[in-house]
Amino acid sequence: MNFTITGSLGNISKPLAETLIAAGHQVTIISSNPDKAGAIEALGATAAIGSVENVDFLTATFKGKDAIYTMVPPNFGASNIREFIGATGKKYAEAIKTSGVNKVVNLSSIGAHLDGGTGPISGLHDVEQAYAELEGVAVKHLRPAYFYTNFYGNVDMIKHAGILGSNYDAETPLVLVHPNDIAAAAAEELQQGFEGKSVRYIASDETTAANVAKVLGTAIGKPELPWVEFNDEDALQGMLQAGLPEVMAKSYVEMGAATRSRILYAHYFNNRPASLGKIKLEDFATEFAKAFV
Repeated sequence: MNFTITGSLGNISKPLAETLIAAGHQVTIISSNPDKAGAIEALGATAAIGSVENVDFLTATFKGKDAIYTMVPPNFGASNIREFIGATGKKYAEAIKTSGVNKVVNLSSIGAHLDGGTGPISGLHDVEQAYAELEGVAVKHLRPAYFYTNFYGNVDMIKHAGILGSNYDAETPLVLVHPNDIAAAAAEELQQGFEGKSVRYIASDETTAANVAKVLGTAIGKPELPWVEFNDEDALQGMLQAGLPEVMAKSYVEMGAATRSRILYAHYFNNRPASLGKIKLEDFATEFAKAFV
C-alpha cells in the first residue's frame, strides 16, 4: 500500500513509518523542515517538504494514496491555540476532499468529544467536526490518553521542589499512553479496512496521580515523592516561570481543570478499549529514570 503520514519524525510518526516500511509499504512523510529530508529517506520513506497550512501542497502529497495519517503539529507561537488547530484541520479536510483520498486515520485526543473547556483538545474537537463533513471518506479518529512523555516537562519541578503535581488532586484518575502504543494502533488501522466515521481510544495504563508520583519517584530513587495539587493560578504562574508562552500555559491550565472535574475522561471510561497498550507505567518509569540526570 501507499501511505502519506504527517508529523515529520515525531514521537508517533517515526515509529509509525518504521512499522509500515517494515511491512513492505510505500511511505511518504511530510515535514516542514528541509533538514529532516535525509533522515526521512534513511528510513526508506519519501520526504515531502512543505507546510501543512498549504492546501495545494497537502493535496498533491495526498493524491493517489491508499490512506493517510493526519496530526496537527504543535504551534507554541499561536495567538489562539484552538483556532490554529481547528484551521489546520479544515485545511487537511479540504486537501482530503480535493485529492480524492478516501481513507484517513487522524490523531485526535481523549476528551475530543467535548466542545470547549479542555484547552488545546478543543481544537481537536473542531478537527473531528471538519472531518465529519467529508462525504465518501472513511475516518478513524484515534483518541489517545495523556502522554507519558509529558512528565518529562516536570523534571525541573521534581529536582528543585521535590514534588510532582498539577491543578488536580492526588486521587484523580489518570489514563496514560506511550507514543509507541499510539503508533502501533495507527499502523494497525491504516493497514486494515474500516468504513464510516469512528473513534478508537488508545491507552497504555490506568492509574491515579498519586500512583504516578509513587512509581516515577521510586524509579529515580525518591520513593516518597509526593503529588501536590496546585490551584489554577499557581499552576499558571509555574508554567509561565518555566518559560511556557501565556496562551499555551492558560490552555494547559484549562485542560488540567477538565481533568480535575473528571469530565475529560468520562467518555473514555464509558467506552473503554477492549485492550490496553503494551507499555505500562512501570515500563515508562524505567525510561524516565534514564532521562532524569
